[in-house]
Amino acid sequence: MPIDLRALVNPETTAVLTMELQRGITGDLAAMQQLAEEVRALGVVDNAARLCAGARAVGASVVHCTAAFRPDEQGSAFTSRLSKASRKLNQGRLNIGAEGVQVMPELDPQPSDVEVQRIHGMGPFTGTSLDQILRNMGITTIVATGNSINVGVLALVLSAHDLGYQVVVPRDAVAGVPKAYGDAVLENTIGLLSTVTTTDEVLGAWA
Repeated sequence: MPIDLRALVNPETTAVLTMELQRGITGDLAAMQQLAEEVRALGVVDNAARLCAGARAVGASVVHCTAAFRPDEQGSAFTSRLSKASRKLNQGRLNIGAEGVQVMPELDPQPSDVEVQRIHGMGPFTGTSLDQILRNMGITTIVATGNSINVGVLALVLSAHDLGYQVVVPRDAVAGVPKAYGDAVLENTIGLLSTVTTTDEVLGAWA
């Protein structure tokens, strides 16, 4: 049965979520250069920016999901290879208040946007008020963008699905490394839990 994308991304009940599109992760102060290069090469930043602008234009919501550390690292656990690598790469660039924590300026963040910051874990819902904020805003559909498919975007999709949200994933607004792996996860996991589409198709549904 064909998906009615226009109904699915009704602006009144839809939010575009950006996942860790921050200066210190894949922006100008990026610690993870391989991921940053992949994100740029695939046009993820440009497409996420287009989706944010399109959402604002039609009255849909924009929510930036960001990660940060306290300078003393209290409240953060480093219990996996990835979390330990993040700690090593941080070097203060992702400390609360540092420039690296800021949403990438290419997304043109606006006062109407909401930012939900976490200091623990890999997914934006765990240990944050993101779910309650979205529910208070009347959101039932999430358009997921950002990085990376390997962990963060996958965690976002899994949690959103389990919490009862409809999830839309524009394949050209997310990235993983290597690209072949990201494509496989989109096809074999994320595609089973969400509606995988493109940036142009979402914007077309809002036109």
